[in-house]
Amino acid sequence: MFERYTEKARRVIFFARYEASQFGSPYIETEHLLLGLLREDHALANRFLRAHTSVETIRRQIEERTTARDKTSTSVDLPLSQECKRVLAYSADEAERLSHRHIGTEHLLLGLLREDKSFAAEILHERGLRLSKVREELMGTKSQRVPESRAPATSLLAELSRDLTQAALDNEFEPLIEREHELESAIRALSRRTRNNVILVGERGVGKRSIVHGIAQRMVSGSVPAQLEGKRLLAVDLAPTLAVTGGGEQLEARVIGVLKELNEPANLIVYIEDLVIQAGGRTLLNAADLLKPLLTEGEIQCIAATTPDEWRQWKEDERWLREQFNAVKVEPPNEATALKVLAAVIPRYEHFHAVVYTAETLHYAVRLSQLYIKDRFLPDKAIDLLDEAGAAVAMGASGLPEDLAEAQKQARVARSKMENSIANHEFEKARVYSDEERAIRENVRRLRAKYNLTPASAVTVDDIEAAVAHLTGVPIATIRQERSGGGAEAS
Repeated sequence: MFERYTEKARRVIFFARYEASQFGSPYIETEHLLLGLLREDHALANRFLRAHTSVETIRRQIEERTTARDKTSTSVDLPLSQECKRVLAYSADEAERLSHRHIGTEHLLLGLLREDKSFAAEILHERGLRLSKVREELMGTKSQRVPESRAPATSLLAELSRDLTQAALDNEFEPLIEREHELESAIRALSRRTRNNVILVGERGVGKRSIVHGIAQRMVSGSVPAQLEGKRLLAVDLAPTLAVTGGGEQLEARVIGVLKELNEPANLIVYIEDLVIQAGGRTLLNAADLLKPLLTEGEIQCIAATTPDEWRQWKEDERWLREQFNAVKVEPPNEATALKVLAAVIPRYEHFHAVVYTAETLHYAVRLSQLYIKDRFLPDKAIDLLDEAGAAVAMGASGLPEDLAEAQKQARVARSKMENSIANHEFEKARVYSDEERAIRENVRRLRAKYNLTPASAVTVDDIEAAVAHLTGVPIATIRQERSGGGAEAS
């Protein structure tokens, strides 16, 4: 039935079936198909819905209109409702209308809008989507459509790059905290006709990469000047080339190959964090020299990052860099701003280590990092302390009852198998592993209740002190003196 469907469209059907099971529905309804579509194709959702909606707000709207039922096992092969069958028929018709050989996610969206009395169509209409306008836009961009067959995964660009705009669409980045001035300066520079490259100048750890992530978030939300609309931001890591080539002419040829590939699409902005890679006092790779012909001819647009010392030296030795790049200064945040950054990023560390951090531990991490880690900057050094403390607490919690520790291990394995199956498009296997993981998680919950265990261990100020001692070598007694009012100074 789904032979003509693209891989993305097939994944939409898989996720729709999963959503229907979570709602306990006996059928896959149009609203489940809509959730599957939003979950799978972030780019399409962002293109037509922009920032006016999200999967979670639509999910809540569906929950409010749905009769509560027990979840259905994902191993049950749920049938399509009559409305859903018509949506799929309309999708095939829309593909024919647009002269497309395959049925993709955009055709599923048109099919949902054509079934105009359905719940899904009602949700889309409320958000301003109309069949004629969406169809007209898709027809207008037919010639610009990205072909299904993309460059092979073995290409140098795919091997050494990461699409930051896609990562922003996937909500992988934390919100940018109190860097509006730097963000606006960078976006304004990127929007220029000439000298439209940016170099972020700041000490290591102050958050230069976060500003780049903020640019990607603004690009996908549409909150950028017209000159940047529709562009992709690609982070390119040239360091792995060293492991393969070891340097010399072979290395230079490999990097030039990457740069040539970067030069192909006109809608690309390249982020290169390390323009110069050194080791043992010698330069292993000077990407700036290799970028020079492309930059001076305006054939590539670039964001780079460096330290103030390196930028001062470059301005003196490499005049052309000053002529091609707009420098945006990134100063270290103060302690109050650093605390806001920690509050934004810490949930991911809590999830990773299965611990909880209190407001007191966040404050203490900032304070002690300022006292004892003099060669690095906020917020990075405080985050490092919290990460180290979280890892130590997680290790200390390893003395769990044997059956609980084994159940948690099984849950991680089942989750990994499910994600791998989805990535390999083995959707039947993914359903089985998803069901298995849910059952194991329920068993973990029962075992924790049996042993009267809290869901996560708390990171205390003692743990932060131990992390400082481990990372700096300062005796823990000296650190604790400072807490008790001894006024010890950092060494």
